[in-house]
Amino acid sequence: MRVKVPPAVVRTAGAPLFRALAHSWRITALYQERWTGLVESGRPYVFMCWHEALLPLLWRHRRHGIAIVVSEARDGQYLADLGASIGYRLVRGSSTRGAARALLGAVRELQAGHPVAFTPDGPRGPRRELKRGVIAAAQRGDAVILPLHAEADRAWRLHSWDRFMVPKPFSRVRIAYAEPFRVGSGDDGMQRGLTMARQALDDVTRMAAWPDAAGTPTG
Repeated sequence: MRVKVPPAVVRTAGAPLFRALAHSWRITALYQERWTGLVESGRPYVFMCWHEALLPLLWRHRRHGIAIVVSEARDGQYLADLGASIGYRLVRGSSTRGAARALLGAVRELQAGHPVAFTPDGPRGPRRELKRGVIAAAQRGDAVILPLHAEADRAWRLHSWDRFMVPKPFSRVRIAYAEPFRVGSGDDGMQRGLTMARQALDDVTRMAAWPDAAGTPTG
């Protein structure tokens, strides 16, 4: 039986608890210059990461004017509240609910020069299965895609479709950035972009992995 927590409770207690936990993490970054170079250039870019790695990535990139694409479902409301509390802009919708509106909103953010973050396997999975929305947004918004991933050496893993990761207090968190790439025009560009995205996510997931990491399942 799943317990549905009212969003008001999450807003009141969730954000302060998350901040306290996140402040204890010891974060290192691999190839961070691939991100900072884009920030310094002022070029619009798309963060692309698996849904399971959201918590440490949200914390690391807060207050950089990034818009996150979040589901219109209840779980998406939790994420929206948490993201807004630490400085993120919001684009509502997903591949299952409000997809067209989400794509249009993301493209508008990119065309205005703002970075946008997608989880291409969200909001309901399957886990690590790439959907086309992130590629389409980057193509239409003339933006660079920057794949990234995070892993913790000690973490709780939820019994959810994505095995959502919650790094434990004082855990080591490693964030890795792939080489940014552009999506070409037309159907050929879309197909090449999908191939490059899959390979980049595989590569960056391997880079971020801790050989001795242990994840503890929880409910």
